[in-house]
Amino acid sequence: MVDVTDKALEAVEVARSTGKIRKGSNEVTKALERGNAKLVVVAGDVSPPEVVMHLPLLAKEKNVPCIKVPKRDELGAAAGLSVATAAVVIVQEGDAKSLIKELSESKGD
Repeated sequence: MVDVTDKALEAVEVARSTGKIRKGSNEVTKALERGNAKLVVVAGDVSPPEVVMHLPLLAKEKNVPCIKVPKRDELGAAAGLSVATAAVVIVQEGDAKSLIKELSESKGD
């Protein structure tokens, strides 16, 4: 499990510098609905959980891999923020393309 989490955070970091990411559950929702999302990463410690509860379902519907990471602050740091974030979406992979491919294959859903 740790492996998937690390890879997801690494993919966010790589895409941040070489591609394009969007931060926050509203931005993630918009990217999914517009069909721009390549990978969704959601934090597991979001309170209330309703804020991000729809994201895995929407991602599955759109056939986009969705990875859950344990902490919002880790996700925020990977996204280059000084604050925690509930969700991040990669809209342009940049150099993270192979990481995203690995993640979607390892998810198996």
